[in-house]
Amino acid sequence: MNKAKQVYVTYIRSTREKVWDAITNPEVTRQYWGHNNVSEWKPGATWEHRRVSNSSVDIAGKVIETSPPKRLVISWANPANLHDADKVSRVTFDLEDMVDLVRLTVTHDELEPDSDMLRGINRGWPLVLSSLKSLLETGKPIDIMNLKSSPDAAKL
Repeated sequence: MNKAKQVYVTYIRSTREKVWDAITNPEVTRQYWGHNNVSEWKPGATWEHRRVSNSSVDIAGKVIETSPPKRLVISWANPANLHDADKVSRVTFDLEDMVDLVRLTVTHDELEPDSDMLRGINRGWPLVLSSLKSLLETGKPIDIMNLKSSPDAAKL
């Protein structure tokens, strides 16, 4: 089966260290993502994407590669599908310095074509990355959780 791949690039007026911290520190991820990303962030360690509201785990996986503050590679799946290799995808965060900016490239690959996961990330990643950029540049994230429950949620 051919797997799908999505690539998202954003430029953030920040440092790689601050962007790295925003991706891996649950105290920061909860601000712009509405979830805590929880892990030791070492190869082979598990990671969980936990809801702030009730600590339920929406996404989980393993840390595949880590090279702070340049690159992080994780597997990504709904917890119920962690043992089904066809339903586990991969996310790579690449951080590059560009003068006074950081170029953040998020590559989400190994996705099942025409899957709920693919449809979800096509809406989710642009919003999450916009919220991350807003938080790091202005100190104010986008309120993703309220936006998802608003009447305009279908437009996302």
